[in-house]
Amino acid sequence: MEVRKYVTILEEIQSDGGRPMDPPGKRAAAVAVIKNPFAGRFVDDLTPLMDIGDALGDILGRRAVAALGIAPENAEGYGKGAIVGENGEREHAAAILHPKLGKPFRDSVGGGKSLIPSAKKMGGMGTEIDVPTNYKDAAFVRTHFDAVAVRIDDAPRADEIVVALVVTDCGRPHPRIGGLKMEDAKKEDGLR
Repeated sequence: MEVRKYVTILEEIQSDGGRPMDPPGKRAAAVAVIKNPFAGRFVDDLTPLMDIGDALGDILGRRAVAALGIAPENAEGYGKGAIVGENGEREHAAAILHPKLGKPFRDSVGGGKSLIPSAKKMGGMGTEIDVPTNYKDAAFVRTHFDAVAVRIDDAPRADEIVVALVVTDCGRPHPRIGGLKMEDAKKEDGLR
């Protein structure tokens, strides 16, 4: 894996809708800008990208938790996303995000039974991606349906991939649309 740079984005929400958030909610994105080893050519075996996903699940997951300044088990939400530069394929993002990234990412946030929501797209330098998030132990906890915008001004270049993992210590500020609450989730099957 050839990494050009790591970027960490931390958002600390003090208030929303004119009301303070006590305690403030935090959302962190840990991002890696990596060289796409398959840029410009079609390859059947994407195992090297899957292995990169395995490594980044751990590296970026730990970086995001560290940015929040919390113990891993206090992470509440998570999500993942990738932007592939123009000489790559959307399947390159899928190879990084899906087969092997999940387990090390879950380990870095102290577990997680729910599906890790994801987004992937093609784009040039400065392309923004909304990384979807949900509650890590029960996907139907409505208070945690959200997204974090990630944009790196000089990436991805044509032969790069931007990989972003997001971890939160909260749901949306002041949720009030009903549905399953975090404290009521059974956390048995990753859904409810």
